[in-house]
Amino acid sequence: MDSNHSGMARARQSGRLTATRRALCALSALIGVIVLLATGPVVADDGEALERSVMAPLAERSLMLDVAAVDGRLVAVGERGHVLVSTDGGRSWRQVEAPTRSLLTAIAFAGPEVGVAVGHDSVILRTTDGGETWERVHWAPEDEAPLFDVWFADELNGVAIGAYGSRFRTFDGGATWEFEPIGEDDWHLQHIALADTGALYMAAEAGMLYRSDDGGESWSELPSPYEGSFFGLLPLEGDTLLAFGLRGHLFRSEDGGTTWAEIDTGTVAILNAGVRLADGTIVIVGLGGTVLTSTDGGHSFGLFQRPARRGISSVIEVGDGELLLVGEFGLHRATVAELSANHR
Repeated sequence: MDSNHSGMARARQSGRLTATRRALCALSALIGVIVLLATGPVVADDGEALERSVMAPLAERSLMLDVAAVDGRLVAVGERGHVLVSTDGGRSWRQVEAPTRSLLTAIAFAGPEVGVAVGHDSVILRTTDGGETWERVHWAPEDEAPLFDVWFADELNGVAIGAYGSRFRTFDGGATWEFEPIGEDDWHLQHIALADTGALYMAAEAGMLYRSDDGGESWSELPSPYEGSFFGLLPLEGDTLLAFGLRGHLFRSEDGGTTWAEIDTGTVAILNAGVRLADGTIVIVGLGGTVLTSTDGGHSFGLFQRPARRGISSVIEVGDGELLLVGEFGLHRATVAELSANHR
């Protein structure tokens, strides 16, 4: 991306922030003020001011955006640099300190101990002890390009993606990162997902979808069924794939993204994330407390909206028939039976 292109992209940020993040952040701002209990900034190895996360007694009820399961633990991330750890399947949580107050948007582990969290200000945090302690390995607030997702192929190789076509790659387990955009376009890159075929998929704004068949070395643009933003992808068996995003739009492909069929969801809420459970049930979540479930392999979905209608940003299976919902309300366990029984 040349300097003129980069400058124009940066100038457009205020009008092109990801709808999901913008909505969740705006809602969070209305929740109330949490008393700042953290100490002042220290100095990082690079000489830059290094802020500590806000340590809050009710952090598990604050805005949380993502969670990862690793080696019997759950590690969740969210606003003000909050990082929470659970060793009992999400029944209780303990906050650990992190070297940032930036909004953390995604987390992934390269192995039992090594993990990475990414977020606003292009921050990248790394842990080597399963989420107990963290170091800041990348930070570029002047770029005004938040990161939205992170994924690891193995213990060494990973990728972080975000606004304006930002893509960073690591070849040493997240210790260092190199900026490698996938092309000249500056679309916001939202989510990356691996299929059981080895194909890697990426969802982006403006209806952009990408596929890589070489582990992320190169990417090809897929035909898109929709011009609105995609926020999530859920690979199923083989070449079957679900893509979802703005205004409740959900599409299914059975040929690796070459052709698509739209699925009626019964909602216009933004759809953020999805998971396929061990028993084959598919769950997709979104804003307004939206939960979609399917028991027929993703051909059709039932709709449930949680009574408080607070946004859900991520979901993970934490036990037989049990889910952990992550979002504006913080962290909440729920059963699939409970959600399915209340379909509209």
